[in-house]
Amino acid sequence: MVIDMPNYLIQVAYNPEGTAALIRSPQNRIEAVRPAIERLGGKVNSGWFSFGEYDVVIVASFPDNVSAAAASMVFSAEGAVKVVKTTPLISAEEAVEAMKKASQSGYKPLKAALEGRGSI
Repeated sequence: MVIDMPNYLIQVAYNPEGTAALIRSPQNRIEAVRPAIERLGGKVNSGWFSFGEYDVVIVASFPDNVSAAAASMVFSAEGAVKVVKTTPLISAEEAVEAMKKASQSGYKPLKAALEGRGSI
């Protein structure tokens, strides 16, 4: 039986020292972090190097938020990155389900509350 785990987008930006280290010793950091992710119960689904705001982008599955947060902490602690951003991902089906649930919440937007039609 295969159990689907939650997916997370992990975005990493290297600091100047980290970039300099990679230039001195080029290496595939996606493969380098794979064992750590697996030891935390996760799985690398895909990963890319990128340019722009982030240098590496990984989509990984973890059994829970605690495991995903632990991975983020490990990557941050290495000292070669300036930021690690971990974002929980949901499927399109889950998003539609959330939209339906939100529509039943009875929440009045701030604008409506300010006009006396509801409260926050």
